[in-house]
Amino acid sequence: MTHDTARTTLTEEVAKAVEGVEGVAFLKPGVAQLLRSALPSAARTGAGTRQAGVRMSRGSATSPARLDIQIVARRDARAVEVARATRRAVDSCLATLLPGNTDSVRVVVTVTGRA
Repeated sequence: MTHDTARTTLTEEVAKAVEGVEGVAFLKPGVAQLLRSALPSAARTGAGTRQAGVRMSRGSATSPARLDIQIVARRDARAVEVARATRRAVDSCLATLLPGNTDSVRVVVTVTGRA
């Protein structure tokens, strides 16, 4: 498995975990998703639809990789609780995907809006 494939798999699995968190309305859409939503339904594709809200940046020799999670919380949920639950879900997912190596990734969860 190549580095890019592994990274894509990791971000997809993390996105699935985040979408299952109570209080998360959806992952923040990217520009491509916003433009795609304006197209007729036949022109839409599912590829990469989750990855806009989950971004991974490479670390250096002295710092860990960074995993940025951007979510939109439901209006009826407390944003801070949703962010904490999202962090726990991501940590659990990383523990499964990267056993014994979770310190190599710094997780940042940001609530970008409410829906």
